[in-house]
Amino acid sequence: QVGQAAYSASKGGIVGMTLPIARDLAPLGIRVVTIAPGLFSTPLLAGLPEKVRKFLGQQVPFPSRLGDPVEYAHLVQALAENPMINGEVVRLDGALRMQP
Repeated sequence: QVGQAAYSASKGGIVGMTLPIARDLAPLGIRVVTIAPGLFSTPLLAGLPEKVRKFLGQQVPFPSRLGDPVEYAHLVQALAENPMINGEVVRLDGALRMQP
């Protein structure tokens, strides 16, 4: 988004570190997986007016709504249970890409 260069750089740094850190920690039996969440129904968003929350949810291609924290937890569980997932960034955003 416009005006978000520092935010974008910080997120890019996390994404860029995921695989190298996973490789560095592999000899210790430690896996590294990054979850890149989209818009979720959190206490922060709960403070916004309903009209704004609805608008944000409609920006998500499918499903067109805010994510539920239970869905995030479900992904964490699935990643933890699958030992072959390592050094990966998983987007959990309903195909949302924010507009400029």
